Amino acid sequence: MGNRDVTDPQVHWRAAAVKAFEMEIIPANKIVAQIGETLVLTCNTTGCASPSFSWRTQMDNPLGGTVNNHGTYSTLTMNPVSVVNSHDYLCTVFCDKKGKKEKSVKVELYSFPSDPIIEISPSSVAGGTVTVICKIPDVYPSEHLELILKKEEHVLHEKHFYGDDSTNTETKTVTYSFIPMAEDIGKEITCVAKLPVPYMDFKPKERVSSQKLNANFGPQNTIITASPGNSLMEGDSLKLTCATESNPPPQIVWRKHLADESIQHLIKNNVLSIPHARFSDSGLYICEVINLVTNRTETATVDIVIQGAPVITELSIEPSTTVQEGENVSIQCSAESNPPPKIILRRKSDSADMEPFSAGSILLLPSVMFLNGGGYECVAENKFGNSKSEITLNVEYGPKNTMISVIPATAVKEGETVVMKCTSSGNPSPVISWKKKKATGEFEKIFKNATLTIQNLKSQDLGLYECEAYNQLGKEEKAVKLFVQARLENPDQMLPLIIAFSSVAAVAVPVVAILIYVSRKAKINGSYSLVKALRLKV
Repeated sequence: MGNRDVTDPQVHWRAAAVKAFEMEIIPANKIVAQIGETLVLTCNTTGCASPSFSWRTQMDNPLGGTVNNHGTYSTLTMNPVSVVNSHDYLCTVFCDKKGKKEKSVKVELYSFPSDPIIEISPSSVAGGTVTVICKIPDVYPSEHLELILKKEEHVLHEKHFYGDDSTNTETKTVTYSFIPMAEDIGKEITCVAKLPVPYMDFKPKERVSSQKLNANFGPQNTIITASPGNSLMEGDSLKLTCATESNPPPQIVWRKHLADESIQHLIKNNVLSIPHARFSDSGLYICEVINLVTNRTETATVDIVIQGAPVITELSIEPSTTVQEGENVSIQCSAESNPPPKIILRRKSDSADMEPFSAGSILLLPSVMFLNGGGYECVAENKFGNSKSEITLNVEYGPKNTMISVIPATAVKEGETVVMKCTSSGNPSPVISWKKKKATGEFEKIFKNATLTIQNLKSQDLGLYECEAYNQLGKEEKAVKLFVQARLENPDQMLPLIIAFSSVAAVAVPVVAILIYVSRKAKINGSYSLVKALRLKV
């Protein structure tokens, strides 16, 4: 066979079909890695079916990683990355008859893993010296580190670590002391850390931390606010808020002055709420603020006034609502209101006469009588309104005013019906019974009721009857006698009486006429002689 022309198209096609032997390192060129993280270098080949790989550093230092071959590529894993990995890494690939190829990559290291840590110590009372410490953990290379301490926007301190020859990660610290003014409390102290390594491209190159200046002070400027105000109506809601300036936050205790000058402990909170204010909630409230660190205490006070119409809190009778006649009784009424109420105690009556009466909280009834029993009322009033309450006094007494009524009369006829009724007053109501006097002189109980009825009266029903009214406080008795009405047996016996009466009348009439005449004459003349008058008549 003869030689073929190299310009033959088939020759060119076969040459293009066979890939050239090539290699690359990923990532290529310069690598910037943070100490403590994981870095993987990959050596990749093309155009070689069975390559062999070799990894080494340019100065033949330890690799500081793990090699893994995977057919056409090989990896070098550094986990974690440390300062020993700051080298130029060389990957060599051998491909049988195609020879070998090499490539290198430079690994640059840094460490700037976290924001600065600020410590402000000691937490002192305002006016004392404060020391600010700013720490930058695990920084590398520290020779490029810059630190700035600021109070708000004012620079307190700056430091550069030029010339630092640290060969590993280190925590760098800056300390600064100053005396803060009162207005500095609560301002931001800021630490700015910068690592501007010019030949490395990484982010962030600046880290910032802030902390408020925390000095202990107070309590001071303690005030109480009352909502809706310190004067309100009964039933309104009341909220008292105690505000103060203190660091650390203080303990707050509410107290109230009582009428006996003692102190009532209420709650430990800065807000005291009373959902429905009562008259008893009036008074002086104290907010006590305690800072346990500064060992200081401050108080504020507010006077609360609850107004409204009177509310009767008590209406009572001593010694009891039920008493016996003759006991000493007092009726007492108490009421709450602001302004203080006018209290009237009086007998409850529909008439204008309201005795007994008391323009005060106590009504005294010495040696009480049964007529004092009944309803009493207490009236309490002020400019906002009035309130009333009632109570009943029950006066117990023994029977009295016992009376007997007889129908038709005590003089009766045989065969008639007689009704005798006995009445008596008393409290409790008396029990009434009837007794009749026997021939022996003793009384015998015959009936237990107020009304005794005798039908078809007989002679044995005549005599002395006694009504007895009784309760546990005593008894009272009343007697009545039934007797037969006198009557004539024969009408003829009346004739002599009629004749005698007529004779007397015949004599008496002229005599009366003469006496009348004499009397009239005496009035006219001043005196009169009966003898002379008779002579003239003759």
